[in-house]
Amino acid sequence: MQKIQIQGGKDLTGHIRISGAKNAAVALIPASILCDEEVTIYNVPEITDRDALIEIIERLNGKVTKNEDILKIDSKELKNVEIPEKLSNKLRASYYFMGALLGRMKHVEIYFPGGCNIGKRKINYHLKGFEALGATVTEEGSKYIIHANELNGSKIYLDFASVGATINIMLAAVKANGTTWIHNAAKEPEIVNVATLLNNMGAKISGAGTSKIKIEGVKYLHKAMVEVIPDRIEAGTYIIIGSLLGKNYVVENVIKEHLMSLISKLQEIGVELEFKENNIIINRKGRLKSLNITTLPYPGFPTDLAQPMSVLMTQCEGTSILEETIYSNRMGQVPYLNQMGADIKVLNQTAYIKGKTHLYGNTVSASDLRAGASLIIAGLVASETTTIEQINHILRGYEHIIEKLQNVGAEIKLIEE
Repeated sequence: MQKIQIQGGKDLTGHIRISGAKNAAVALIPASILCDEEVTIYNVPEITDRDALIEIIERLNGKVTKNEDILKIDSKELKNVEIPEKLSNKLRASYYFMGALLGRMKHVEIYFPGGCNIGKRKINYHLKGFEALGATVTEEGSKYIIHANELNGSKIYLDFASVGATINIMLAAVKANGTTWIHNAAKEPEIVNVATLLNNMGAKISGAGTSKIKIEGVKYLHKAMVEVIPDRIEAGTYIIIGSLLGKNYVVENVIKEHLMSLISKLQEIGVELEFKENNIIINRKGRLKSLNITTLPYPGFPTDLAQPMSVLMTQCEGTSILEETIYSNRMGQVPYLNQMGADIKVLNQTAYIKGKTHLYGNTVSASDLRAGASLIIAGLVASETTTIEQINHILRGYEHIIEKLQNVGAEIKLIEE
């Protein structure tokens, strides 16, 4: 069994370069099978979610060539076969094959997706979108069969601005007859990244990044390439670490505009940030003020940074409040942080975090990806030794996290037991 061990309390100095965005890459890879030729994707992070998606494409008879951070995906001889549960439940993003296969083949058979247990994550918005395009959805236990004789453009209104549903509907609609409108679409940068790839193939998508997206159907998608945008959640995680431990600590390859909700909160509580081109330089300051955060869809404060931020809140003076509005089970880190000396109480979806508290090393477990990131942060801050179990969640979403932290002076290592 693999574990992460951390000896905390060390200043961190040096450079950390941000990888390609997990949340973009896991949509771009399935989107590639819509292409009738070959797709090249640059800056793909080396994470286990990437490998799980490649497994699915290869099951569908696609050909994938890896060269460092570059993927070439050839789907010319794609076969529409069932995606079994052992593959689909490895990650949440397997559901993007619903939209991609429906758009290309008009038929999908796939089991319910997996991923982190962070609360109810229904896919009813996705399914309603497919039905609006003319598909029928049949559930057989945990298996979905989605079929259409043909797909026709439609006006689709999302009750909630879901990133997954926005992308999945976009994938299904690019080869549909006529024009599709998605109203109340999610606005995340990852959606723009996916639309860029599709447009590079010859799709006709406008409005990505706004609340209204227009997709004019086309019949053929040609050879194309795209670069995965920098990961704003990985960047945010390392910026939070720097806010607690940084000394001439530089986070490189950052798109500042994607992180304004985090940056404004950090500046509000007294974190010193210096911006130079695509880099952020951080020097830890002594006293940090308490703060209140409510997670919201982009451009609001991202739910994926709420758990890492909860650790920083334990080091702020006074009571901070963290309200989670997106997912119902995003407090998996709290019991472990309290074991380490934090003073956090959770009522419904709101955490009340008293600080500043001294954190002590302990043996803890990563219940999900971002909870795991928060425990790494806590281990870096804590005195003595922290051991993190169930680290498979962490490795799903952070490329070379141990090596990156070692390079700035963290005493962190992977251990086998």
